[in-house]
Amino acid sequence: MSKNKPRRPAVTPATPCPCGSGEPYRDCCGGCHQGRTAAPTAERLMRSRYSAFVVADTGYLLRTWHPTTRPGGLDLEPAQRWTGLEILGTTGGSAFHTEGTVEFRAHYTLHGQADSQYEHSRFVRENGLWVYLDALPPA
Repeated sequence: MSKNKPRRPAVTPATPCPCGSGEPYRDCCGGCHQGRTAAPTAERLMRSRYSAFVVADTGYLLRTWHPTTRPGGLDLEPAQRWTGLEILGTTGGSAFHTEGTVEFRAHYTLHGQADSQYEHSRFVRENGLWVYLDALPPA
């Protein structure tokens, strides 16, 4: 398998959403990925972006990335399997804000080894929609 064609996990419209909401994927992040809904908060965008990594939806990841920090493309590691998301904290990011942060830990396995990625992400509204801006430097 090439790096441009990551293996997709078995996420179907009816399976629980990878973001951990407990809702079916189609009624949660699947709606965002397909463009039927927009994330109403920075945390929901973070959750939908995590789910996009799970299902290897690089198009969604790029569409929800601020244009000033968005890379030209994404190559996902085909051996990486995302296994869980913990939201550790949020600031702002509601329907009444124009910016917010989400602190999270995303768990994964890579070549059979469990690990996690910690990030404190910044989100802003661009044309009324939440987008990922960047990661805050470690405290």
